[in-house]
Amino acid sequence: MRILNVLFLLLIAFQVGAQQTLCPIIPAPEEAVAQAATFKLNKQTALVWNDPSLATVAAYIQQELLRLKSLPLTRQTAKTNRSAIVLQLKNGAADDESYRLTMCSGAITIEGQSVAGICNGASSLVQLIAGQKEIKEEIELPCWNIKDRPRYAWRGLMLDESRYFIGKEKLLSLLDWMAFYKLNKLHWHLTDEPAWRIEIRKYPKLALLGGVGDYNDPKKPAAFYSQREIAEIVDYATNRNITIIPEIDMPGHATAANRAYPQYSGGGNPQHPDFTFDPGKEETYTYLANILRETNALFPSGMLHLGGDEVSFGTDKWSQNEGIKRLMKQHQLKNLKDVEHAFMERMADSVYQLNAKLLVWDEMADINLPKEKTVIFWWRHDKPEQLQTALSKGYQTVLCPRLPFYFDFVQDSTHHAGRKWGKKISSMQSVYHFNADSLLTETVKNQVLGIQANLWTETVTNLQRVDYLLFPRIAALAEVAWSRDGRKNYDQFIARLKQQLPLYREQNIYFYNPFDPTEIPEPVYFKKDRKDLNAEEN
Repeated sequence: MRILNVLFLLLIAFQVGAQQTLCPIIPAPEEAVAQAATFKLNKQTALVWNDPSLATVAAYIQQELLRLKSLPLTRQTAKTNRSAIVLQLKNGAADDESYRLTMCSGAITIEGQSVAGICNGASSLVQLIAGQKEIKEEIELPCWNIKDRPRYAWRGLMLDESRYFIGKEKLLSLLDWMAFYKLNKLHWHLTDEPAWRIEIRKYPKLALLGGVGDYNDPKKPAAFYSQREIAEIVDYATNRNITIIPEIDMPGHATAANRAYPQYSGGGNPQHPDFTFDPGKEETYTYLANILRETNALFPSGMLHLGGDEVSFGTDKWSQNEGIKRLMKQHQLKNLKDVEHAFMERMADSVYQLNAKLLVWDEMADINLPKEKTVIFWWRHDKPEQLQTALSKGYQTVLCPRLPFYFDFVQDSTHHAGRKWGKKISSMQSVYHFNADSLLTETVKNQVLGIQANLWTETVTNLQRVDYLLFPRIAALAEVAWSRDGRKNYDQFIARLKQQLPLYREQNIYFYNPFDPTEIPEPVYFKKDRKDLNAEEN
């Protein structure tokens, strides 16, 4: 009996020790070793760097510690005798996002081959600090040595602001959380049926008239981002290793634009009025090319997403359009699908002429575009053959299947506000356990750029609802996009996530608590009568 008791106590001690040495960072690092030391962090701690390009990373650390801990650090470009956080850039590849974080009682050092890598290391340090309590304006920070690199180069989040406009302040906060979890691509869905959200100076009515309303309130006053605001947001994101990619949807989902400039409308149907641009009018192409030229100038990403999805929802009037009839005859187009493809091929040329890459939804894998200049986004989880089409043609591809990566889908089977696919939902567990390799052969794995979640906002009427749909699924998204399978462990992820929930509360995040679903009730929102919110899509 004594032997059993001793073994039992040893087992408990082992489990406690394992919990204490579980690195609390999300996403899970490739290598993390706890050190028998602590670093005393306070307002006397200096930030030092060895290259001028790292000033933005130092500023990011400063801003995050003010936001999360009200701790003001000082920056200096020379060595100091005080304890310091040291950023060291080595000569390496600009696209190398790996980093090494070394900690001891006297210094914290973040090394990387690129600014992006050092920014990732800074995010890990911020997480380690965020989980600690201050005692008399000082944090005793347990030391870790971490060596880490991402699994995928594309770790994305798509935000739909056409259906609900969240505004600059909330967007900047979202960028903070993306950087916190090392997500590095914001796909910004700025135009669609409900509203147009980007200022185009050549066509001011796009924002002033097209920006009126949202999905649930068509009379809501116009809301959009000015070009000055976009420049500020892009700069803010860049300093956090986040690239912003704008989406100007075409030839469908054009209702808001057509409300502002109806002369370019290709019509629609009663369910989707003025849904398309007119591919039979030469002026349409000039108009859209001008829009893309201004948009491209605002976003240094060198990428433009043109949508290209669900066009058939609003092509009812194309068959009676005289301009389209002439187009079909001139180019020997057999049907309206060919017209759609011809339109996208021509607009793709406009993108390429801007020295930008074309990004499109998976419907566009059916046409032949230059594979070195085009990225396909596979979203229709029920059409795996479309993914195979994209890959077989050699396209680089981002995986964002509705299940499990549409974050407007409910995350708990008891929830009613949100969409479902039959009885299937997008739970945090399903997000975490998504297995990209099961869809791929070895020969095409290198064509997958990464993974993205899409937040559509039909069910959003307030900012709390945005939080509720994102948190904590955003943490699971981060780990599946960053951590290799050998480092992923759902039970350990849950343990780390629990440690971060107090931070969500401190930062007023209105999150869904999977450990206690009754903690915060699901926000009430105006449920519009729309079949595909709670029913299986076709």
